[in-house]
Amino acid sequence: MVDDQNITIDRESYEPAYAQLVRILTGQIAAGVFRPGDRLPSEAQLCERYGVSPMTVRRVVNILADQGLVTTERGRGTFVRPLELSTATFDLGRLQQLFRDGDQSTVKLLEARITSATERAARKLAIEIGDRTVFIRRLIFQGDEPMLLHREHVIYDPSRPIVEAEMEATTLRGLFSGGGGSDLKRGDLTIETTLLTEEEAALLQSETGVPAFRLEHIFYDFDDQPVSWGWFICSGDRLRFTANIGIP
Repeated sequence: MVDDQNITIDRESYEPAYAQLVRILTGQIAAGVFRPGDRLPSEAQLCERYGVSPMTVRRVVNILADQGLVTTERGRGTFVRPLELSTATFDLGRLQQLFRDGDQSTVKLLEARITSATERAARKLAIEIGDRTVFIRRLIFQGDEPMLLHREHVIYDPSRPIVEAEMEATTLRGLFSGGGGSDLKRGDLTIETTLLTEEEAALLQSETGVPAFRLEHIFYDFDDQPVSWGWFICSGDRLRFTANIGIP
């Protein structure tokens, strides 16, 4: 546990006093000196203990609040916030790695055809029922192992040859790798659990009924218009999502 009595503000440091105090209090929260629900020392106590001004303390508290570490209650003080699972952010690093690894990752085109948008596809893509889309089905490998089955509807553009849509993989590589060259601005991703169908199991070299992830996506262009909707299927033993909560 941190020995609070030995921690002071270094007046000769190039680091501003407020930044030092943020680091000190964050370290104390991480070490359990102040636990979820505990009240931090008052403004006056912090001023006296660390020899800083009330304005500095207020700035520090605002920074800690912006970081989600504390909450302030008028007339009561500043309290350490409990862990909130609703704020957890899942790491998609495994998925990013798959698309970044150009030497090991390959995309096999299974199907590409022009079709009419169903009610669901039209709703997802903000188009009219019956409007033309390009339906694409792909299998994504890492080495010799099939990792992801991808089905996707892309809004049909008559000025753009269908072969481009086939080969480009709708810039999946650019979007997930964080690299340049993508015409996509953002995407919405929903993760659900499912069971592999017979067709999916055969393509993914797994067994029918095995638990799997279904990652549904909608990708948007720089005008915030949806350009593609689809979903990945991945056997549950080949993809894992992790999240860190609290203070590292």
